[in-house]
This record gives sequence, C-alpha cells and structure tokens, in this order.
Amino acid sequence: METVAIFDSPGKGRGLKATKEFWAGDVIFSEASIAAVVFDSLAERICHSCFRRQEKLQRCGQCKFAHYCDRTCQRAGWAEHKLECSAIKAYGKVPNENIRVVARIMWRLDKEGSTVSDMQLTTLDELEDHIADMPEDDLKELKVDIHNFLDYWPHNSKQHTIDDISHIFGVINCNGFSVSDQRGLQAVGVGLFPNLCLVNHDCWPNCTVILNHGKIELRALGKIAEGEELTVAYVDFLNLSEERQRLLKTQYFFDCTCEDCKNRIKDDMKIGGREEDGVKPSEEQVKEATDYCFQMLEKMEKARLNGDYHEVVKICRECIEKTEPVLADTHIYLLRMWSTMSEVQAYLQYFDDAADYARKMVEGYMKLYHPNNAALGMAAMRAGVTHWQAGQIEVAHGMICKAYAILMITHGPTHPITKDLDAMRIQTEMELRMFKQNEYVYHSMREAALKNKPMTMMHEPKSVEEGIKNLFHRRK
Repeated sequence: METVAIFDSPGKGRGLKATKEFWAGDVIFSEASIAAVVFDSLAERICHSCFRRQEKLQRCGQCKFAHYCDRTCQRAGWAEHKLECSAIKAYGKVPNENIRVVARIMWRLDKEGSTVSDMQLTTLDELEDHIADMPEDDLKELKVDIHNFLDYWPHNSKQHTIDDISHIFGVINCNGFSVSDQRGLQAVGVGLFPNLCLVNHDCWPNCTVILNHGKIELRALGKIAEGEELTVAYVDFLNLSEERQRLLKTQYFFDCTCEDCKNRIKDDMKIGGREEDGVKPSEEQVKEATDYCFQMLEKMEKARLNGDYHEVVKICRECIEKTEPVLADTHIYLLRMWSTMSEVQAYLQYFDDAADYARKMVEGYMKLYHPNNAALGMAAMRAGVTHWQAGQIEVAHGMICKAYAILMITHGPTHPITKDLDAMRIQTEMELRMFKQNEYVYHSMREAALKNKPMTMMHEPKSVEEGIKNLFHRRK
C-alpha cells in the first residue's frame, strides 16, 4: 500500500503514517473485512451477504439461520456461509455473533493463509489481543465463548490451540469494527479490518472511518502532511476528558495522553454555566442544575424505553425550563435534552417545536466538534429535515447544505447518505427559490402536496447513547 506506512508511534506502539500529503475528503485507503457477521438481534432483518435491511428476506433452506435479499445475495455469500451452514446444522443451534465471526475468520485463514490480500499490512498474529488486561468478568465471558466455540467448531476442520482461538477472540474484542446498513444509519454487524486496527486513537483526530459499499474507507478530515501520523477517534469527543480516558482504559486498555485530554480542552464548555451580559451563575448553581439534569436524563430514558413519549416530552420540557437559564448552550446534558426533544417531537409530529430544539442542538455541536465531524454532519441533516417538515425552508436549506458539505468529506460523493443529501439539497434549493418569489403560493402548494402525500411517521426515537453511534464495536 503506497499511501501509508507502519511506524513506531511514541507512547502508542505501532501506528500508520501518511507517505504523501492528503486533503480534506481524500480516501487514504479502503479495505474489505477478513470476515463480518450480522448481530444476533438483527439476524432475521438484515441480509447476511450485503448487510442491507429488507422487509422480506429469503432464509437459507439448510441451516434456517442465514437470511438474504435474493438468490443473487445468497450465491454471493455462499463461499463464506458454506462451512458455517454445515457447522450450525451439526451443532443444532446458532452460536453468538462473537463465535460466528471468529469461526469465519479462522476458516478464511485456514484456506488463504495469514495474509488474505496484497494490501494487508499486518497479520492477525501481530495484532494485540489484550487478554492479559481483561477484567475478571470479561475473562469469564471469554472462557464461555471459547468453550462454546470448541463445541461448534467442526471436527473435520483444521484444529487450533486454545491460545490461537483466544487470541482471535481478544482481537475481535478490542479491534472489531461495526458494519452498518446500506444507508450507514445503524450498526448491524461486526467485522475485522486488519489495516484499520493499526490506526491509533486521538480525541481530535485527522481522519474518520466510514463503511461504503461493503468496504471501510479511511478519509482525511483536513490537510495531512507527509509523515504525519493517521488517527481516528475511538470514543465520542462530546464526553468529558475524564470520561473519555475512562472509556479508553476500560475498553481499549490504554491511557490517552492527547493534548485534548491533558489540557481538558473544551471541558469547561461541556459542563459550564450560561453567561449573559458578562454575568455567570455561581458554581453551586451550575452543579445543582447539572445534577438535576442528570437525574432527569435517567427518568427520561426509562420513559423512552417504556414507549411513553408524551412522558418523555413532559420530563424534558420540565428539565429544560429549569436548567436552560443556568447551563451553557454547550452543556452536554442540555444538548442531550434538546436532541431527545427534537427527535421525540418530530416523531409525534410537533415539527415547529422539534425544529427549534434541533437548531439549538446543532449550534451547540458546532462549538464543540471538529468542523468536519460526521456526528455534526448527521445532526445538521436531521435538523434540516425537521425544519423542512416545519415549513421553515430557509433554515432547512441552510442546514442541508451544511450537512452536505461535511458529509462530502466524511462519507464522500458515492455514499448513499450523501446522495440522499444531494437530492434534498436540490429540492430545498428549488423550494427556497419558489418561497422567495411568492411565500403565499409556496405555502399553498406545499400544503396541497402534503395533503396528497401525508407526512409519514418518523422512526421511533433511539436511546441517548445511540445518538452518536460509536463505530468501534464492543462486546456488550
């Protein structure tokens, strides 16, 4: 691979550096997985070959487990599924996703050797498994998975040592990458991408990773000089420095020493008070509002899980009215409240209210995130759609254009979401011209169009934690 090189990164071990200059939106490399499987919970709703979400899927007639869009997908996936199919039949049940992906990896390595592609920079043997760093509970789960794997693994397949099997489980545990559906909106499976495993973490990275047409793409977020280390964020920057460090230590077994963590950059904005005319609330007032907001977030999440969305709105509104005058517009708990209110009110079709909270959310994100952060782009897209639903075409078009500019860098022009955004951008631009020519005619035509094609219900709101999806897969 000519665009990157392996090097010893100070304090991090092996890493990747650029061997040429890159600019925002450049694809540094793309990579297919060694193996990937659909999550257990989505096994009947996602195609096991192309990972598309479909209403009706065809089930494998032999193992009755694998599902496919059609015969084309089934044929395309047969090479990977063939050994799995007979193993499931012989085992008499379906093992969990970790066992399934480890088995697929080992079958492929047995067939093709440790290097399955000319572009592969490292073997799986060279990747860290961090088994020695695992806490006791995780080790117990690992032992159960290995025991079940040994029962599942066919006697006529090549036999491996416990150490080799354990290593692959450990590699998946700390290096597995979530595979998304065709629109890139939901994680639907887990796969292993060896070259990606070499890219180290930084809380303010210079690259992002996206899955596009079955391959991951490492894309530059801005100018990267020749020789500069390539980094991605393993955890969401919206977390406070202390929380990011805790997550990285418990999930990936290292201490983050990046500038953002060392200097707690933007932490004061994420947990601070609102300043008006040079006057700030006291530390005690901010702490009291923060604690109250945290308690209400827990209550709100329980109501959401129960599907009581009117109760969610009631809790959020009460919390916002009490804490908005005290907390900064970049306070992470307030941002979560605004995000939830926007999503739930859009679902309940109170679009004006939803649009107001979506705008506040995006404005807060813009002050915290990297200007080319994918989460910011997705939030701007959601806000643009919500403003369009509310009939606020000027703000809608502006948000859609902002989202499009960001996703052109993070996702690229061929990604399905970017294509959707481009269509929205063209549509809102046309509507905005009509609006500026004659507001009354525009709103009359819009009302008539919506009567002929009623607005469909929004998807049910997800949990707060799923708002900004972490693509690096972790065993639950």
